[in-house]
Amino acid sequence: MSVRPRKPVTTSLSKEAAYDTILRPIITEKATLANEHGQVTFAVPVTATKPQIKAAVEMLFDVQVTAVNTILLKGKTKMFRGRPGRRSDMKKAMVTLAEGQTIDLMGA
Repeated sequence: MSVRPRKPVTTSLSKEAAYDTILRPIITEKATLANEHGQVTFAVPVTATKPQIKAAVEMLFDVQVTAVNTILLKGKTKMFRGRPGRRSDMKKAMVTLAEGQTIDLMGA
């Protein structure tokens, strides 16, 4: 039984779909430290996949992405006007860029 190597996944997105995939950058102390090592963190929709995130970042920022790691953050239960409410779930994507490439999130 031979094992065939996997084909690389290529995803093509329209410009509108790319903007819908990357909601906003996450700028925290931890994300800023990771940014110094070539890793940028974005908030993405819960339904976004890693190939979609990679294609969107490469299209919007014109950089080469080497890896995408995601984490699904479950919403907390909090009190809202005396009644229990629930915050929305959120997905974060940590995108590792190729050596020597950067994304400037602070200005332009």
